[in-house]
Amino acid sequence: MAFVDSEILLAPDEVLQAAVEAAHGCRVYLQDLIARKAHMLSPETEKVLSSLGQSLRVPYTVYNTMKLADIAFEPFTVDGKEYPLGYSLYEDDYELDANTPVRRAAFRAFYDTLKKYQNTTAAAYNACVQQEKTMSELRRFDDVFDSLLFPQKVTREMYDRQIDVITERLAPHMRKYAQLLQKKHGLDRMTFADLKIAVDPEYDPKVTIEESHAYVRNALAILGEDYTDMVDRAYREHWIDFAKNIGKSTGGFCSGIYRRNSFILLNWNDRMSDVFTVAHELGHAGQSMYGDAAQSYYDCSPTMYLIEAPSTMNELLLAHYLTHTQEDKRFRRWVLSSLISNTYYHNFVTHLREAWYQREVYRIIDEGGSVNADVLSDLFRKNLELFWGDAVEIPEGAELTWMRQPHYYMGLYPYTYSAGLTVATQAMLRIEQEGEPAVNDWKRFLAAGGTKAPADLACIAGFDITTDGPLNATIDYIGSLIDEICRLTEEIDGISV
Repeated sequence: MAFVDSEILLAPDEVLQAAVEAAHGCRVYLQDLIARKAHMLSPETEKVLSSLGQSLRVPYTVYNTMKLADIAFEPFTVDGKEYPLGYSLYEDDYELDANTPVRRAAFRAFYDTLKKYQNTTAAAYNACVQQEKTMSELRRFDDVFDSLLFPQKVTREMYDRQIDVITERLAPHMRKYAQLLQKKHGLDRMTFADLKIAVDPEYDPKVTIEESHAYVRNALAILGEDYTDMVDRAYREHWIDFAKNIGKSTGGFCSGIYRRNSFILLNWNDRMSDVFTVAHELGHAGQSMYGDAAQSYYDCSPTMYLIEAPSTMNELLLAHYLTHTQEDKRFRRWVLSSLISNTYYHNFVTHLREAWYQREVYRIIDEGGSVNADVLSDLFRKNLELFWGDAVEIPEGAELTWMRQPHYYMGLYPYTYSAGLTVATQAMLRIEQEGEPAVNDWKRFLAAGGTKAPADLACIAGFDITTDGPLNATIDYIGSLIDEICRLTEEIDGISV
């Protein structure tokens, strides 16, 4: 079907503009196509590039094959007991384990294994970014950043601001949180391997899949009966693949079919963090439900910049619901710390550090350079040390964290997690303050799909993301949550930071 775009663009400009005015259901598609005209190649070349599509995805295929099929983790032993190890086991279980010897031994065994595959992984990634640079030049963009931001419909200023402001302003809050974890757990030192543990692991209950249904349903009831009906269908009709299997991807994914149900993949480990993951992925499904119902196939999805707003909003609504179920201080601290260690850590720290590192890689590529395992590891160590400072020790192996994520093969994706969560946070605070009017605005935001650019879509939800106001307000909110967790810990345990 590649010829369709090329054939349409052969029409005179006045015909194209008239088509935009007359279009119903594909106006945005035509507007985007006209915007792409300056970067389109000849119809013959576009056809060739389309034919090579599968070959151009080889770097990502190689990465996934290495990660999900070839890499083999040996068990590790602590105090005479043997523990199995795998990608999901480490990321969804051991990394959160309150047993410090087990957690740190798992860290060492995990990263020692990753190191054996670093050169192949680096070669695949270098091939990916070199290919993106070549395509940016062929399509006459000024640089690879402009090429990758073009389909997101955001400015370079918005991209850089998200990375730079969070790096500068969030770091002090997260360092304070790290110091709290160290004191609360009586750790001899605070290391990168200890950052995902719960503040109060004894108050971190196991959760069954059935119980998660009730948590998520009740939390999202504020969005209306149509939304809770979707949640019920997701569980009843088995939209969600919960099981942990060898070779199964880590993380969580949601794939929707236009005006049909969505399919969700995750790995269930009986933790509250898994409930947040379910809520997150159902946020993508909810956006599809509203966007598909209100818009044509061409206009139903927003650009990548806001794709994570509906998902992270559901995590915030889950935490909002939990904090209002009871007034016990220990329970409230558990919920707030879950919000920090799951939602904000994942989206404002993990993915934001990926974004900082990714930007440095593209700078090297844009200047005509290339990257290998040593370069990538040096960049990521510098990245972690910049954010955590003296508050967290970065042990050997942590620099290989660049090997763990598939997001680098998806363009400038990692930074959008924090962008989406910024919009979601401000919308959730509006809902807390205003109630139904804010809920209605949020549902209008979801239903708008991709009919507007991100800045205009955010205006529907009530915010101006062309300024740094929403981002700074969100960072201040994260800081206030950490301050409250510290205050509650002093009241409950007599531990102060």
